[in-house]
Amino acid sequence: MPETPPPPQPLLDDDDLDRLDDFLESDRVCADGLDLISAHGFLVALAVAPREVDPAIWIAELFHGEPDFIDATERREVLGLLEALKNNAITALDEGLLPELPFDLELDGLAPAETPIGDWCAGFMEGVFLDEVAWFENEEETAAALLLPFMTLSGLFDDEPDMADLANDPARLESLVRQLPELVLDLYLHYRVPPEKPKPTPRKKKPAGRRKGKS
Repeated sequence: MPETPPPPQPLLDDDDLDRLDDFLESDRVCADGLDLISAHGFLVALAVAPREVDPAIWIAELFHGEPDFIDATERREVLGLLEALKNNAITALDEGLLPELPFDLELDGLAPAETPIGDWCAGFMEGVFLDEVAWFENEEETAAALLLPFMTLSGLFDDEPDMADLANDPARLESLVRQLPELVLDLYLHYRVPPEKPKPTPRKKKPAGRRKGKS
C-alpha cells in the first residue's frame, strides 16, 4: 500500500495565531497594516523568496509603520511570532512538507477576493512585490507561470485581460485553491532548492597494454 502523506504542517499553534490576530486587529496597528490571514501569506512568500529580505523592510511593510507596542517585551513577543511563522514555513518546506493554510481550501461559489483565500494570496503577492526583481530576474516565464495561481486568486489583477478567462472559470479556480499548499512547495523547490547537478561520468581507463618497445 502507498504511504499516507503527512498532514499539512501548522506554522504556528492556535494560541499563537490567536495572539497575533488580536494584536493585528487592535487599534495600536495602522489600519492599512496586514491582518492575520494576509500576514500569513506575506510571511510564507518571504519563506519561499529567492533571497532574504531585511527584517526592518518586511516588518515596516507588514505593519505599514511602527505599531504602538506597550513595551519592549510585547514588541519582542509579536515580532518573534512573525519570525517563527516564517522560519517554520522554511523548515516544513525544506523537509518537503506542505504548509497548513489558515482557511478551508474551497471557494463555495464565491469570488476569491470575497474570501480569506483572496486575502491570503494578496498578502503572498505583497511579499513578492517587496523584491520583485529577485522573483523574475531568472527564468521569467517559469516564474510567471508558477505565480499565476497566486496572482489570479489574489484579486489584485482582475483588470488584466489575460487573467479574465481564468478568473471566470469557477471549476479551475476551485482546483487552484485545492492545490495551494502544493503550489507553495513547488515555488520553494524552484527558488530555494537548486536542481542536483549530474555527477560527472568517470573517465574510462584505457586498457593496460604492453609498453612501447617491450615485447
